[in-house]
Amino acid sequence: MTAGCLSDKDSRMPVDASARADLLAWYRRNRARSQMLFDLLTPDAYYSQPIALRHPIVFYEGHLPGFSFNTLVKKALGRPSIDARLETLFARGIDPHESATSGQQATSDEDQAASNEALWPSRDVVQAFAQEADRQILEVLEHEELDRPGHPLLDRAEAVFAILEHEVMHQETLLYMWHRLPFTQKHKPAGYRPRTEGVVPRQEWIEIPSGCATLGVSRDTIPFGWDNEFAAASEMVAPFAIERHDVTNARYLEYMEATGAGHPLFWEEHDGRWFWRGMFDLVPLPLSWPVYVSQEEASAFARWSGARLPTEAEFQRAAYGSPQGERVYPWGSAAPASTHNVFDFATWDPEPVGSHPMSASAWGVEDLIGNGWEWTSTVFAPFPGFRAMASYPEYSADFFDGEHFVMKGASPATARELLRPTFRNWFRARYPYVYATFRCAKNRAA
Repeated sequence: MTAGCLSDKDSRMPVDASARADLLAWYRRNRARSQMLFDLLTPDAYYSQPIALRHPIVFYEGHLPGFSFNTLVKKALGRPSIDARLETLFARGIDPHESATSGQQATSDEDQAASNEALWPSRDVVQAFAQEADRQILEVLEHEELDRPGHPLLDRAEAVFAILEHEVMHQETLLYMWHRLPFTQKHKPAGYRPRTEGVVPRQEWIEIPSGCATLGVSRDTIPFGWDNEFAAASEMVAPFAIERHDVTNARYLEYMEATGAGHPLFWEEHDGRWFWRGMFDLVPLPLSWPVYVSQEEASAFARWSGARLPTEAEFQRAAYGSPQGERVYPWGSAAPASTHNVFDFATWDPEPVGSHPMSASAWGVEDLIGNGWEWTSTVFAPFPGFRAMASYPEYSADFFDGEHFVMKGASPATARELLRPTFRNWFRARYPYVYATFRCAKNRAA
């Protein structure tokens, strides 16, 4: 890897009054959205555990403010505890091993929820802790010096950005957890109607010329990034071909019928008909939507079709490359908008593939950001010069184990703050719950 196609522009921005107001607004926006997500659930869902080996729902209502308090108020500023026991209890989420990703619970949902209620604090206790954590965090954001050069956690206000992005990432996790709950445990929003109309687009191969793909970035060139985005790194990519569109439910159904492969987790069969398990309803399978699958399922489809999954560098080249150099977004430099795709919690479900032509990259590849994360064949690993971040040292390092694969792009539930080119997501190959799709790639024919 090299750093030959990266910008050296320094992006340090002081936390002045305007920036402070923006950070305060971001935190309040995060907390309001989290509250809205918890308000979707009926009270009997609170101690349930919709995904095996993830914590029960009660944990996350304490974890989001608890992580922010632990990171910014306790670790960065050295202030005293609110409740040391709860701060430890809500400190960190977990990463489910593939042996627990079959969707099967060891006990009934009712028994599991009853057991969890006996083990975890009452909701009143959790919410009181959250309210005090929020009060102290808002006070810090409003009055403390947030950018302290040389401070391990506050240089470039690292801890502040870490807690803000941590919460929006968890909001996506909450949504795919909520997706597994019974419909009776969720309040369907007024006017909810998935966009199921759409024609399955004709798939095309797009030739991508060789060129430089930026993978990592210098710490001095963006206001904030997670440790796995650093240090500066790029790769020369050989010419290859990639599909214009993500693989649709229609194409995956053809694959299943041809091979006898099992169905994706998001599908259900009733009376011989396939349905999409939406957030609030079963929907007759929308053939034009991107298929959501695990990396293992995506790889098997690609092999069956005589292709493969793209590498992380190939995705970057297809998404951000152009004959004139690399772009900020696939479509150019314009800020992300609804015309570019569905992201930033814009919808509860995907939308038809190919319905956002303004999302196209310089090469004409569509939907590279939004409508579903995209699996790659690249094992999640550090770039040369990796250094664990002081505010969250275990964020990436614990997952450099050869078992996790990089995802790029974004889903409908990915916050706009994460739509930068170097942001990386990752999961185990057999993890089926995340909003992730794929497209195929192949070496360019001679």
